[in-house]
Amino acid sequence: MKKRALLSVSDKTGIVDFAAALVEMGYEILSTGGTAKAIEEAGLPCTGVSEITGFPECLDGRVKTLHPAVHGGILAMRDKPEHMRQLEELKIQPIDIVCINLYPFKQTILREGTTLEQAIENIDIGGPTMIRAAAKNWQDVVVIVNPEDYASVLKELKENGEVSRDTKFRLAGAVFEHTANYDALINSYLRSQRGETDLPDSLTLTFEKIQEMRYGENPHQKAAFYGENGAAPNTLPRAKQLHGKELSYNNINDANGALDVLKEFGNEKPAAVAVKHANPCGVGLGSTIFEAYKKAFEADEVSIFGGIVALNRAVDEATAKELSKTFLEIIIAPAFEKEALTVLTEKKNLRLLELPEAAIPNPATCLDMKKVAGGLLVQSLDTQLLPEEDSWLCVTKRRPTQEEEEQLLTAWKVVKHVKSNGICLVKGNMTVGIGPGQTNRITALEIAIRNAGERAKGSVMGSDAFFPFPDCVEAAREAGITAIIQPGGSLRDEESIKAADEAGIAMIFTGMRHFKH
Repeated sequence: MKKRALLSVSDKTGIVDFAAALVEMGYEILSTGGTAKAIEEAGLPCTGVSEITGFPECLDGRVKTLHPAVHGGILAMRDKPEHMRQLEELKIQPIDIVCINLYPFKQTILREGTTLEQAIENIDIGGPTMIRAAAKNWQDVVVIVNPEDYASVLKELKENGEVSRDTKFRLAGAVFEHTANYDALINSYLRSQRGETDLPDSLTLTFEKIQEMRYGENPHQKAAFYGENGAAPNTLPRAKQLHGKELSYNNINDANGALDVLKEFGNEKPAAVAVKHANPCGVGLGSTIFEAYKKAFEADEVSIFGGIVALNRAVDEATAKELSKTFLEIIIAPAFEKEALTVLTEKKNLRLLELPEAAIPNPATCLDMKKVAGGLLVQSLDTQLLPEEDSWLCVTKRRPTQEEEEQLLTAWKVVKHVKSNGICLVKGNMTVGIGPGQTNRITALEIAIRNAGERAKGSVMGSDAFFPFPDCVEAAREAGITAIIQPGGSLRDEESIKAADEAGIAMIFTGMRHFKH
């Protein structure tokens, strides 16, 4: 009996050559729709599925392969005499190869202007049913969902006359990975269409590998970068690398941190953010992107070495020359002017990432996830700065000046992205001292003051959480800090307020903390 291969693909890459090789080896080709047309136009013999089912395609092609003549031929176990007897009685021939990839649901929903109805029409029904059936009967049926597997299957068929058990088992596994990804994407899309942003009882996520990495945080760790299906245009998977070495695990983690800080400032005025080891080390605002970067650099000239810089304006030649004076790992910007690229590409390993929507804030519907052993922590992204716009409360006798208020707002935007316990000192539209990730708040403040040096005098301070003791206010007074912004809410708030009043320091309570662990 002649062997049969069922070919019905959305992605027609290499399908005609694959069919031709199978025909040469004596296979009968079964097919449908556009795939059948492509095979026939190549002059190859092809049997329509309707010919073996005895039933025409109907309902605009929604029903064509859901038939015992197809599924019986796929699911029959060849080593079970009863199965083979039933096939003979029902005049059903076995199907030995199933080559199918599914309707392009992902490509459809990524197209601008796609309607819900169009998306629904691109949900494949027959395809998943057939490849799952073939994968279930993997010992007897070769199932292929990826054009990249055509060559290895043909090689084994030509050399051995059959496909090895190991290869068939691997291909069957690829089917369930493929359909799980497909169904998860559909579920995610439909949830978004319903406007559901809550945390579901069952959470299924799907990501696709963007790149293998040489290693993870350390050389002995394996790593890869996966992109979320339909990733937002303001995220790293959508960035275009213009120059430099391949991004590393730590590069991507730090670059994401730089973008998070940059988004706090939007496009209102030129802003530059420098990040090192996932913490901001310098943030500057200016009338030009050159001025903003100079401030970010001067904020901490030591820590920025080997760091990552994110900018919310196109990089011009003057800024490029300034950037090139320091060893940086990555520069992220909405664009790079031609002259700037000429300057920066002289540095062989410097990564340049173009991300036009870099400074656009993340939507409130985004999820933040942290993997823990045996589980996953999921929360909504911290996209809120204050409980309500301009909702902070002055709790001291002295109110901050208008200039201090502007600096306090900058400090609050930055400290939100400093690892807890976090302190940020700001002066003259730039950070002058940052104290990140300490086990107590006074140490974080001492680090920030030490980093600021003389610039601490006349600066303002932001703290990601409340002061449990008045020691931070007392240290701020000694350093010459003039105003403080913090959440408030400690049982000992009155002690800190009293200390601020005695020092003539203005203090703002926001009513919202920003822990970052």
